[in-house]
Amino acid sequence: MTQSMLRRALMAGALATTSVFGVVAMTTPAHAQFGGIVYDPSNYAQNVLTAARTLEQINNQIRSLQNEAQSLLNEARNLTSLPLSQLQEVQTQFQRTQQLLGQAQRLAYDVQQIDQTFAQSYRGTNLSGSDRQLVADTQARWQTSVAAFEDALKVQAGVVGNIDGSRASLERLVTASQSATGALQAAQAGNQLVALQSQQLADLTALMAAQGRAQALDMAERAAAKAQAREQLRRFLTPRVGYEPGNARMFRD
Repeated sequence: MTQSMLRRALMAGALATTSVFGVVAMTTPAHAQFGGIVYDPSNYAQNVLTAARTLEQINNQIRSLQNEAQSLLNEARNLTSLPLSQLQEVQTQFQRTQQLLGQAQRLAYDVQQIDQTFAQSYRGTNLSGSDRQLVADTQARWQTSVAAFEDALKVQAGVVGNIDGSRASLERLVTASQSATGALQAAQAGNQLVALQSQQLADLTALMAAQGRAQALDMAERAAAKAQAREQLRRFLTPRVGYEPGNARMFRD
């Protein structure tokens, strides 16, 4: 009976000792459980989170640098000039048309000269001169009208000759505009297209001016011819002194 009770007491003590060691083991810090190897779960998780945040910041900085580099490339493209220039060709076409207008015969595009010529040959037609003078004035006005029509035809031929050059310039500029790598190239191509359009409008204006000049001179010549025709008709219908007989000598005394 005594041995049995002693045996039970020893077993209970052993169980109590085991429980105490278990509790102590559970309350011991994690870094002390692996024979000197330091391992702290909370510190490890914090380090992982810090590393993840640092990596994200690095990635953001890389993306920012990439965006800045792309922006610099775009600015470089926007500042690149257009390698094509058609301004010289447009100016040459302007000069050709201007030269044709400058070659106007007899009555040119000059306000003072027009005023003087009209005062002498059209508005103030001399109807008191001889018949021969009237015919000469009519012929001079007719020659001026013919010269004006000739000038208009020359200008028209020059404008038609500029069409091929304008078409070629337009094709090159449109191609350059569509393949522009930046805003500056697109703007320069657009400006040259506007210049080409202005040149075509100038050609059209010159043609209309030449045709209008020819028509105006023709109408003025017709008006002056009507006034002169009325004067010649008046002279023809005016009674003249008839034949009056006089003394005639056939032989000398």
